[in-house]
Amino acid sequence: MPDRTLSTPLDDSFERYLQDKGKGRGGDGGNYRRNAARELERFAEWAAGDRGADDWTGIVPDDVDREPTFEDLDERVFREYARHLGGDRGLKQNTVQTYYRYISAWCGWCVNEGYLEAHYAQRASAMAPLPEDDGRKPGDQQAWTSEQRHALTRHVDERARDAVEAYTILPEDTDPLDKQRGRYAALKAARDRALVFVLAYTAVRVGELLRDPNDPRRRGVRWEDLSLDDGSMDVYRKKQQWDAASLPDPVISPLRSYHQLMNPPTERWPVFPTFDQRTLAGLVSDGLADRGERPEAIAERRDEYARDLLLALDEDIRPPSITTDGARSILQRLSDDAEIDIDHPKHDYLAPHGGRRGMGEVLVRAFGYTVAARYLDNSEEMVRERYSHIEAGELGDVATEALNEIDSISENPEDQ
Repeated sequence: MPDRTLSTPLDDSFERYLQDKGKGRGGDGGNYRRNAARELERFAEWAAGDRGADDWTGIVPDDVDREPTFEDLDERVFREYARHLGGDRGLKQNTVQTYYRYISAWCGWCVNEGYLEAHYAQRASAMAPLPEDDGRKPGDQQAWTSEQRHALTRHVDERARDAVEAYTILPEDTDPLDKQRGRYAALKAARDRALVFVLAYTAVRVGELLRDPNDPRRRGVRWEDLSLDDGSMDVYRKKQQWDAASLPDPVISPLRSYHQLMNPPTERWPVFPTFDQRTLAGLVSDGLADRGERPEAIAERRDEYARDLLLALDEDIRPPSITTDGARSILQRLSDDAEIDIDHPKHDYLAPHGGRRGMGEVLVRAFGYTVAARYLDNSEEMVRERYSHIEAGELGDVATEALNEIDSISENPEDQ
């Protein structure tokens, strides 16, 4: 291997690796890229001696004054890093495994690109200090129970009905700004209801439904992506392609009434637009300025509206979809408002992924793993692994029944 490759600083390879692993044009987007960049930065700091125990000086020999390069890497380095991750930082076993996998994946890429001669991170001696993976993914274990699902959907349904009714029965002589405030409140409640029902009943991943700032292809579903008559919705799946997801009956009515109330100027509008006032203020001001409006005229136009969202609707200034983080904030607020009893070590609210897992529970119990896998857009093998506790419970019932039968025979041998 040429010396110039061995003498390459570690972080010189990071950007190219992240581009290869990133999504979108130029490989600039994607959650994996963001998470991998974070862990590579931590690894580089550790290798330079900036992290670890007080007496840790890094992987460069003490008598050498330079930054870490590829010639400093071998399986002992990765073994030491595995030990560092599994130290007293308070990380869970599966989190340590996850962090190490990011570094291991980069190491494998470096082998393919000619930076390293061998995949040192995957050698048994390097991985020996890693704790055993318990098979669980961080934060991915909550599942909405039937009681929680019904409590949340009932709460948002009542809120939306009350807000829409309050708006529709306003007298004709109501002050225009007060009428706008009523419409805005109804729109927000209807949006929240539609979002909760979609998350609760479709089992669509929240990242497939809403905008991901780290992936330009995930811009959030638009009204043109929905077919309420057919009961389907086009989403950009985790497998990196567009596909149709089912919209079951409980979801249709909330979406239909919400669409009627919003009356978007075009079907290219997001189904779940942001209601953030600061974002909308800038969006409306910039949009009107781009159309030639002067600042004074823009200010007058905005004063005519109780909320910038309503002005955006009238002027067809399309806002962005809420983000996945925005959905979590909404669900946290709604869970608190509904006073739902939640007992979970990580989440004190009904998190978006819990709706998907809750539907998975229902489908597996009602129709089995094959049907559930199709609805969840997952392999049957993955679904069996994720919901193995259901099969274990059913087998336990079978075992109990068998034991009861044997006990009955033993107690009453004369009946045989």
